[in-house]
Amino acid sequence: MSSSPPLVLAFAASDPSGGAGLQADLLTIASLGCHPLSVLTAVTAQDTRGVNGLLALEPDWITRQARVVLEDMPVAAFKLGVLGSARNAAAVAAILEQHPRVPVVLDPVLASGRGDPLADRETVQVMRSALLPRTTVLTPNSLEARQLALAAPDAGLPGCARSLAALGCKYVLVTGTHESGAQVTNTLYDKDSRLREDAWPRLAGEYHGSGCTLASALAALLARGLVVEQAVREAQEYTWQTLSAGFSPGHGQSIPDRFFASR
Repeated sequence: MSSSPPLVLAFAASDPSGGAGLQADLLTIASLGCHPLSVLTAVTAQDTRGVNGLLALEPDWITRQARVVLEDMPVAAFKLGVLGSARNAAAVAAILEQHPRVPVVLDPVLASGRGDPLADRETVQVMRSALLPRTTVLTPNSLEARQLALAAPDAGLPGCARSLAALGCKYVLVTGTHESGAQVTNTLYDKDSRLREDAWPRLAGEYHGSGCTLASALAALLARGLVVEQAVREAQEYTWQTLSAGFSPGHGQSIPDRFFASR
């Protein structure tokens, strides 16, 4: 019998289109040589154009799903996406508190690509107070970084990143897809400084699940033992390649091809 690959546990909402959410997490984690585990936090009705509805599970079911998996298998990394409610976010924080040595990647999904809200003000407050102190790498886009930092819409991103790191997360990777320019610049910060900056050619079109892909890739690479800065670089490379190879099965955004290397 062969040894087990690293195990990554994703907390996220479902996406029937498979472009984002829990389905995207599982595809990404598996494509990078890890075994994906999952805790469903909410059910959504969505397609490649946007989210039409979200039904959050009860927090007890979040805890129950996670408990039985964690009692059975050793997890090497956690990935957090849409949590569905403030109560669910608090339940996840309590679970993470019991596993302080396991790295945590938090993708703070506050809205869909179309702008459909996926986290209310109370959920943001719980993220700030209970989840950020347990987060290894936070991966907000520029809009989310400003919202989480409670900053103005035009606030400087370095200041927002430092503010978020001051709340307890070790690293903040701010992605630049919502900023202007021919390149997309992603910047990694800790509480003291800017650690690295990576620029990528901006691809045409829009993509469904790019943020999920990046965060899940980062969690998988951390689970495989890479240090944070190396994992950040390789996760970006993987994500850019999935977007470059993306396909358009519906009438909305393109979907990243997480298995581009096998095509």
